[in-house]
Amino acid sequence: MASALARAKLARAARALNARFPRLPPLILMTDALRLSDPLEAARALPKGAAIIVRHSDALARVKLAKSLNTIAGERGLLLLIAADAMLAARIGCAGLHLPEARAREAAHWKALHPSWLITAAAHSAHSVGIAARSRCDAVLLAPAFATQSHVERAALGVSRFCFVAHASSVAVYALGGVNEKTVRRLAGAPLAGVAAIEALIPHNS
Repeated sequence: MASALARAKLARAARALNARFPRLPPLILMTDALRLSDPLEAARALPKGAAIIVRHSDALARVKLAKSLNTIAGERGLLLLIAADAMLAARIGCAGLHLPEARAREAAHWKALHPSWLITAAAHSAHSVGIAARSRCDAVLLAPAFATQSHVERAALGVSRFCFVAHASSVAVYALGGVNEKTVRRLAGAPLAGVAAIEALIPHNS
């Protein structure tokens, strides 16, 4: 959880990183069934222009949450993407789709069907970033930038390696994993579209 001040600092840092990618959202909230108990409150606390990725695995919970978040997104000027469920994204009129790393090659197919969609993909290596770029993804969420509770079994890329991959990428890159108002300072100057987070975007009173 993060205070309003900490979230504001992270949002400012994300906007600064996003200067080269004005058509992409600078800040992305990732939903998580275990670590984000109230995604609706977290969504309402996001600044205008931010995005939300719904990645609940349970189908019924995903549909219910996506519909509620889609309403909030429309009211607050946010973008809503659905993870790994293009049919749901199309059915409720979301802004786009987020693909897991293993399905990044599907981006070209969905882009052809929905040219206006924002399509992102997960990536954990330079190789995965390259696949996403060739598959017409608009951006990748490269993770984990820092140590994170989401993937305790996966070693963090670290600043040097993360920045090396970002500089070499031909597709926009977001930093995900352990990113907060403090760690994001270590990425200043990197060619990023912004940052994605869970805990760092949870209102402190949640």
